[in-house]
Amino acid sequence: MIILFWTLSRCAELEQWNILRPRPHPPRRINYTFYNVLDYGALSDGVSDDSEAFLAAWSAACESNYSVMVIPENGTYLLQPTVFPGPCGLGMKVQLDGVLVAPGFFDWNSTNRRQWLRFQHLDGFTLEGTGTIDGQGESWWEQSCKRNHSNPCHPAPEALTIKSCNSTTVRNLHFVNSQQMHLVFDTGVNIRAIGLNISAPQKSPNTDGIHLHDVQSGFIQDCVIATGDDCISIQTGSSRIHIKNVYCGPGHGISIGSLGKDGSAGNVRAVVVDGAVLNGTTNGLRIKSWQGGRGKVYGVLYQNVRMIGVANPIIIDQYYCDSSVPCLNQTSGVEVSGIVYRNITGTSSTAVAVRFACSDSVSCHGIVLMDVNLTSVKAKSSVSSFCENAQGIAVGENSPQGCFGDEEDEEERASSSI
Repeated sequence: MIILFWTLSRCAELEQWNILRPRPHPPRRINYTFYNVLDYGALSDGVSDDSEAFLAAWSAACESNYSVMVIPENGTYLLQPTVFPGPCGLGMKVQLDGVLVAPGFFDWNSTNRRQWLRFQHLDGFTLEGTGTIDGQGESWWEQSCKRNHSNPCHPAPEALTIKSCNSTTVRNLHFVNSQQMHLVFDTGVNIRAIGLNISAPQKSPNTDGIHLHDVQSGFIQDCVIATGDDCISIQTGSSRIHIKNVYCGPGHGISIGSLGKDGSAGNVRAVVVDGAVLNGTTNGLRIKSWQGGRGKVYGVLYQNVRMIGVANPIIIDQYYCDSSVPCLNQTSGVEVSGIVYRNITGTSSTAVAVRFACSDSVSCHGIVLMDVNLTSVKAKSSVSSFCENAQGIAVGENSPQGCFGDEEDEEERASSSI
């Protein structure tokens, strides 16, 4: 009961943090200046390289306050790897209504094969519109060692990276067929991703939808994500992350981690997932860490989530090993504690719907299952739980059972021992 009260009180704090929600701004009239990339020489034919025109428009807009770089609709713009640097004036925006396309694997003209488009060192930046960011990733996937083990392992670019930016919003855009991760927020405070549509084939390797690394205060809402990897992945250094009303599938689910690879520190705290549908994904709500790592994952609330034929609806895996050779058993690990699953419903496509595979030396503790109701997609079949070195409590009506005694069982055991 002490574990339950402590964990739920932490989750109540998470839900009440105003910083996790977009704050309304008082209306005011702002006179923006517009910089159209066509006026700076962009040809918008999808064949000519428009990179220099984009940089010229960016440079002009960046020098003034309340500027908008405009990428018009009905145009397709081919960009080579491009960095849009800051700092810029106040209220910098990019209005993307056209289609941005990347060069293929054999047409890439940069030694940097890890990033395609990058915005960096900006404050109060907004990227929005009805347009599309198309990584044209097929040629990269064909060269991937994950798709064909006989290929050498090449790095592949992230489609869009927001690096070292604060108070940044990416809104209403479409992302398709990234070479690798679609949208990466790397190091920043107060980021928002709202109304995004992200898609790539189910077998496209490493095409995470939204990836967070070292983000303090992040808000992801009303996004539809279908990829070949994690729909949303939350990496070390991230805290106060709120995910609301997300549709995921296909993909690998909503993941914290992987953390702790090669003995590194992995720290994630204060994450809320409130309202999500996961359809046909290989995982649902997943926390994954390598043996030998260090650090903590704590204060996580999953609630109001629906599973549709998910292979591993609820999973904590402290034995994660994405390696061609077996990983060695190690004593240290990333500690996982204070994790609440509330009102998680739907169907599992495998027999084990709840799996807590926790370390012998760093067990998972403070886990709460509250009104978790998962059934099999197969008629007349049942699902079960697997729990190893996991400590917690079940409250309310839960199915499958087997991990923890429910609240009444705990009280009965306590009274019988007096």
